[in-house]
Amino acid sequence: MQHINCRREGRAGRITLARPKALNALTWDMCLEIERALAEWADDPGVALLIIDGLPCEKAFCAGGDLSEMYATGKAGDYDYGRRFWRDEYRMNAALFNFPKPVVTFLHGFTMGGGVGVGCHGSHRVVCEDSRIAMPETKVGLVPDVGGSLLLARAPGRLGEYLGITATRMGPGDAIHAGFADYFVARDAWAALIDTLARTGDWEAVERVAHAAPEAPLAAIKAEINGLFGGESLRDILNLLKVSTTDTARNARKAMSGNSPISMACTVELIHRSRARNTIEGALEMEYRFTSRSMEHGDFLEGIRALIIDKDNAPAWRHPGPEAVAAHEVSAMLLPLGADALTV
Repeated sequence: MQHINCRREGRAGRITLARPKALNALTWDMCLEIERALAEWADDPGVALLIIDGLPCEKAFCAGGDLSEMYATGKAGDYDYGRRFWRDEYRMNAALFNFPKPVVTFLHGFTMGGGVGVGCHGSHRVVCEDSRIAMPETKVGLVPDVGGSLLLARAPGRLGEYLGITATRMGPGDAIHAGFADYFVARDAWAALIDTLARTGDWEAVERVAHAAPEAPLAAIKAEINGLFGGESLRDILNLLKVSTTDTARNARKAMSGNSPISMACTVELIHRSRARNTIEGALEMEYRFTSRSMEHGDFLEGIRALIIDKDNAPAWRHPGPEAVAAHEVSAMLLPLGADALTV
């Protein structure tokens, strides 16, 4: 397939994302191809482990999902296209999370949104000097999905709420600290490591070449983040941020100022629910409740218009600010879908 290369190489099943001009943005066909490869290799005794990379693109492992077709169909009133895409993508995310063999992912450059769903559910997640990992969905009217709400829920303390509603980018040290990555390996050592993994099938080779994790700036402000982002709702968090004069609070308010209010409010609730259920299936099912409604009742189409299509960076959100989001609106976006519920 043109944009993704799935093949056997030695003892490894190899998946390489190859859309460099689009920063390896994930298409629907790429999701289906990954799922097909996972099904083929799960019970293959010749495959000892998986290796997933995006090295044909210099700048990114995967900067997110390809949203152009979803925007076009949504603007035309076809909301089913997006729902079908998300169903298939989430099914692939669950298959990766539950894959019965080691999955080694190489997360260089930007790993965001849909890229997190491919790269951060592995068992051995490798970052390097230029790694930048984030869940920026609230900027485009979505919530952290592709199982991202579970990763955020499992982050230390209230770091998940902070990362989810501010869309903060993590360097390699912060990514390891937050539980989005496991190992730091200098990028110039990756080629030799991948060769060893493919040749031997020995996943412990990652540990043997890994270096100590770089400094994690978020660790230094973890106690403050826990205090500021420990509320039960977005409104609680806003109240705490308003009365704080620290740099952390000030920077958080600035980061949140351009994000979708309904998306931020639902993100807080999703993380809390994912923390309670603590399963990939539960996280994806709840994320789908929001995404399946996001075009018709949320800010998704306006967010894509402002940031990706017109690039004016001036979205006209449905709410004038986060204080205007009522609790019943959050509940409405996250109500069960009945017969249309996601099953993975």
